[in-house]
Amino acid sequence: MKWAPATATLLPVNRLPRGETLDRLAAGILFIAAELLLWAGNATPGLPKGLGAPLIVAIAVPVAVRRRWPLAAGLVAMVANGTIFLVGANNYSPPLSIAWMAALYGIAVWTETSGFLIGLAVLAAGNLAGALTSAVDLSSALYFTAVPGIVMVIVRRAVRERQLLAEALAARAELLEREQQARASEAVAEERARIARELHDLVAHNVSVMVVQAGAERHALAPEQTSTREVLASIEQAGRQALAEARRLLGMLRRAGEHEELEPQPSLDGVELLVEQVKRAGLFVTLQVEGERTALPAGVDLCAYRIVQESLTNALKHAGRAHAEVTLRYAPQALAVEVRDDGRGAAQLNGDGAGHGLIGMRERVALYGGELHVGHREGGGFEVLAQLPVT
Repeated sequence: MKWAPATATLLPVNRLPRGETLDRLAAGILFIAAELLLWAGNATPGLPKGLGAPLIVAIAVPVAVRRRWPLAAGLVAMVANGTIFLVGANNYSPPLSIAWMAALYGIAVWTETSGFLIGLAVLAAGNLAGALTSAVDLSSALYFTAVPGIVMVIVRRAVRERQLLAEALAARAELLEREQQARASEAVAEERARIARELHDLVAHNVSVMVVQAGAERHALAPEQTSTREVLASIEQAGRQALAEARRLLGMLRRAGEHEELEPQPSLDGVELLVEQVKRAGLFVTLQVEGERTALPAGVDLCAYRIVQESLTNALKHAGRAHAEVTLRYAPQALAVEVRDDGRGAAQLNGDGAGHGLIGMRERVALYGGELHVGHREGGGFEVLAQLPVT
């Protein structure tokens, strides 16, 4: 029995150009339109076409890089635009006006405070220079300094501060995500160490049985069976060495201050007692066993018991007044463990496996090549479905 994870298909969505791509596209359109007006119209009266062509380049092209170099792009556009007035010409070209305003927007939004002040200073100096050279009258110079300057200040406060806040929130979200990933990695490592400590007991027990049986058989041999006695002695010595190394490994896995547990590892033989304990704790639980109950490998037996234990513990903590069902389904090739409840569930127990209990289940099931599904049930409640190979 397999549980296929729910998947969603995302259809490709065509989007309009954004960011630098949009700026490059806009710069190209503004440049072409301004050049056409220069050569075919009279949008910049008094401006020689030989001078106007490079000035259009200097005003329109910086739009393409205003996000990457906002101050430089804005200064080049302002100087070029001021040059039109210094030579005694006028600028009635809409593409050039749009490009100039786009450059000012870049200075207002994407520069630091020092760059913004430099941009305002150059704007004022250019207009003042035009007034001093009689290229424009003083009232126009003041108007084209005050109005753009005030608009730049307003735009900076309205847009830049919002962008800075969004960037700060994004950085905080990224930091929280990294911390969550770090905690998840620590939880996985902790659960793996716990599983290793439990499996050590199982392995140590089996190796101890092998050592005892080999020693007993060696002492029972006849004196003339020398070769067999040497083989059994070698097996006994290797087993004792394996136990010693396993104990050293367990010492590395045990946390500081943690004592060795003397109780034997549990198995499904004690699942009835576990269910009774959970009932007395306040959660009504029913146990159902399907198929012929057979002996399981020790690791699989322990894994199945821990899955039931963690699932009922979660249900007891989060399901509230609910009913839980435990089903053990024995088959020749696999054991299915199903734990369901009809309670309110818990938001933190999601399909991504938050919580050490669910992380431990995933690690145990993955260790034996099984499959695990956890999640909320349709209509309410929570379920844990595991399938463990037994061969």
